[in-house]
Amino acid sequence: MNPRLDLLQPYPFEKLRALFAGVTPAAQWPAISLGIGEPKHPTPQFIRDALVAHLDGLAVYPTTTGSAALRQACVQWAQRRYGVTLDVQTQVLPVNGSREALFAIAQTVIDASREAATVVCPNPFYQIYEGAALLAGARPYFAAVDAGRNFAVDWAAVPETVWQRTQLVYVCSPGNPTGAVMPLQEWEQLFALSDRHGFVIASDECYSEIWFGDEPPLGGLQAAWALGRRDFRRLLLFTSLSKRSNVPGLRSGFVAGDAALIAAFTRYRTYHGSAMGPAVQAASVAAWGDERHVHDNRALYREKFAAVLPILQPVMDVRLPDAGFYLWAATPGDDAAFARGLYEKYNVTVLPGSYLAREQDGVNPGRGRVRLALVAPLAECVEAARRIAAYCAELR
Repeated sequence: MNPRLDLLQPYPFEKLRALFAGVTPAAQWPAISLGIGEPKHPTPQFIRDALVAHLDGLAVYPTTTGSAALRQACVQWAQRRYGVTLDVQTQVLPVNGSREALFAIAQTVIDASREAATVVCPNPFYQIYEGAALLAGARPYFAAVDAGRNFAVDWAAVPETVWQRTQLVYVCSPGNPTGAVMPLQEWEQLFALSDRHGFVIASDECYSEIWFGDEPPLGGLQAAWALGRRDFRRLLLFTSLSKRSNVPGLRSGFVAGDAALIAAFTRYRTYHGSAMGPAVQAASVAAWGDERHVHDNRALYREKFAAVLPILQPVMDVRLPDAGFYLWAATPGDDAAFARGLYEKYNVTVLPGSYLAREQDGVNPGRGRVRLALVAPLAECVEAARRIAAYCAELR
């Protein structure tokens, strides 16, 4: 067995199952889950139709690079969304959702033979980053968020000695679980560090199409373009249709940016056997080409946040995130105990924040918070918020 597998910690939802073991929720409350960030809005019919109409593609081996039509759809979307120009042959690669691609990029770019190879990621974070680093033979370093800046990552607090051995940085903007979006000046800071130390930046932007202000979140490629970095050197965007188009089961996204990195990643993926099926490609072309359903989807989330926050804010420290579909709420007391008690008394599932973070310098930045995924229908989210408020009132 690969000994590095022993380095992997249980996934947050495994920890949650263990936390709830032996607990029987109060029978009078129907179950509501705000624990898993799985979109629940209906998949648009036109995407379903495109998938079914191309089932003949099941008889064909797909190529790693995907169809010309799909690559073109990805490039055109990036141009509309971010105002950037990408080469359809060399700077874009379809992938089976952002999760597997975010894992695989570490296997592509990490040189484990270099002493103390390091991957920097946010803290709290998406656990795939940690697992990818460990299985690539690197060590993760966790850069804490700054609560005073709506939980943006404090890149300036990372020691110079860490940057010197860093080979890969995972950026998540909008962030999971905090919803924070990186502004241009922070991108400029990170690009300067990349130029100095030569590390690759993997920008996870799967929540980019759910936002609450007047302007959409700034993307990594967009920031590079604005700063004159038109070759996107050492930068890759990872994006997905899962949240944008309510198709998490489609497993479709793309990676774009530095042509040299795309070439190396394509080579890795050819051996890994991770080509996207033709029917999925056709459905993806349809999804990337339409914005009406994305606008409608965003409106549904805005309605839920507008309804839920007035219920929770009188009893919890919680505020509207920059983007995404999570609330990052403070708990009265221990976050795991809060989640267990809420489940037992009111049959509402939330995820303890400490499960989404690691202790760094004696501090777990997720401790004392819970992540609420507002993915359920509006009525369920409102009912869950009322139960959470009632539970908070009991604790106080």
